[in-house]
Amino acid sequence: MQKKLQEQDQNKFDTVFSFGKWLLYIIIFLITLQSSGVEITAFFAASAALLIGVGLALQTFFQDIISGIFIILDQSVHVGDIIELDGKVGRVDEIRLRTTRAVTIDNKVLVIPNHLYLTNSLFNWTQNGTTTRESVEVGVAYGSDVELVKELLIKAASSHPKVLEFPEPVVFFTNFGDSSLDFKLVFTLDDSFQAAIPKSDIRFTINKLFKENNISIPFPQRDVHIIENPKK
Repeated sequence: MQKKLQEQDQNKFDTVFSFGKWLLYIIIFLITLQSSGVEITAFFAASAALLIGVGLALQTFFQDIISGIFIILDQSVHVGDIIELDGKVGRVDEIRLRTTRAVTIDNKVLVIPNHLYLTNSLFNWTQNGTTTRESVEVGVAYGSDVELVKELLIKAASSHPKVLEFPEPVVFFTNFGDSSLDFKLVFTLDDSFQAAIPKSDIRFTINKLFKENNISIPFPQRDVHIIENPKK
């Protein structure tokens, strides 16, 4: 049966089976003690205070294990998925019974206690596939040719090799800002885990195209009025 399972499902099966095996060993051990004449009830009663303290100390530990079982059975997260939890993004490398290991874009390992999946909002970037919609926002000076701005933004996105041709990049005129006309360039990438790199490249291209076409990116400006107190 196990040989017919996919490799990832085999790992999940092994994890659950290992947990069940140890649980079975404990039950058999307690039954053996009971059969040998050892009063298990009295033993637990005498150790009640100790067990309460140990139970409180192991509360999070068992939460992690139970959550790990839920993750394995529910299959909401798989090895290779890109997840975001508490603002941290990583590619899942290994799902264990108590923890999940993920690798960030900086090649740092995140060790995530499984109970966090039940107490925090989890974003699975690749649940519906590897493609994601990304965006870059930019503001231009008032008086700029907005149609030209739209054309240049689409050109900047379309020229990048990582941006998919379909769906096509689109530009939204989002707001009349305090010191700029605000635009949002939306495009699709096939590898959301590496999104920061093409987004940076597109910003470089936008800056270059804007300079070549005399479109300025303003910075916030404030008027300062100095009022002098009249001499008395």
